[in-house]
Amino acid sequence: MNARTAWTRLAASATTAVTAAALVVGSAAVTTTAAAADYPGPGVVTGDTGVHDPDVVRKPDGTYLVAGTGEGVRLKTSTDRTRWTEVGAAFPGGTPWADPYTGGGTHLWAPEIHHANGQYYLWYSASSFGVNRSAIFLATSPTGDPGTWTHRGKVVESSTSDDFNAIDPALVVDGDGRWWLSFGSFWSGIKMIRLDPGSGLRSGSAFHALAERGGGAIEAPTIHRRGDHYYLYVSFDACCQGADSTYRVMVGRSTSVTGPYVDRAGVPMTQGGGTQVLAGHGSIHGPGHQTVFSDVDADVLMYHYYADSGASFLGINLLGYDDAGWPYVY
Repeated sequence: MNARTAWTRLAASATTAVTAAALVVGSAAVTTTAAAADYPGPGVVTGDTGVHDPDVVRKPDGTYLVAGTGEGVRLKTSTDRTRWTEVGAAFPGGTPWADPYTGGGTHLWAPEIHHANGQYYLWYSASSFGVNRSAIFLATSPTGDPGTWTHRGKVVESSTSDDFNAIDPALVVDGDGRWWLSFGSFWSGIKMIRLDPGSGLRSGSAFHALAERGGGAIEAPTIHRRGDHYYLYVSFDACCQGADSTYRVMVGRSTSVTGPYVDRAGVPMTQGGGTQVLAGHGSIHGPGHQTVFSDVDADVLMYHYYADSGASFLGINLLGYDDAGWPYVY
């Protein structure tokens, strides 16, 4: 059985399990069962699967390294994209340079991890809930292992006088090898800046506006290049409320990395547009803060979701594309 077939069967099995569980509780579960049929369940993952805001890199040796929100940025590894092992914090000694944005706490948000130039790059957010006094910092490491990360500086920040929020960084490398960082949460939405492809720090002062919802809930951008298009994935609605979370994954696309991005109906994402790719179903609540990457078997959608208990877990599905080139999960 190849990896694509295995993951398709695992997703189908998970969906069947959710539907069967709903049926046993009687007519009150009819709505939940119908919703569950709209999307497959996450593919099976095992081991240390508790995570929030995951991002992933496939290392040169074929293993996977996931970074997620937590004390000092949490790191997990896997040899097969299925079984995961918690290996520790990127910054076990703390990040005093980030203290002005976190109130002295060491809980860092929404990392982005990348391998290039013989080293690992890690962009991460320092902020507090509900405010836009925030910053995105960069560190590098020769191995990606806990405790090996060197602080390289601040990439971009926002203050209470700004109309954007400098959190949720995500890197994309365009077809000409140029590096771009998208980021943003609420306020005036998703922004983009240029990065130097050697240092990983900011290059120039230009800002590009990619998506917004008139101050509403939009965050967690990630851009995936496929063929002639760049696909901008974002999360709409409420994160971080346990089983009450309403996060959902939306997408638009453009032939230019800086936009304009439009959804399937042609609505610009700067005007609230977005085509839904994944939403809550059955016992999968608030799937979001997604990343997309190309692997040996398919494009892969990785995200967190909340269980009925309110705990957050790693979700992984494969992505297919319809005849018009729009993605769907399986």
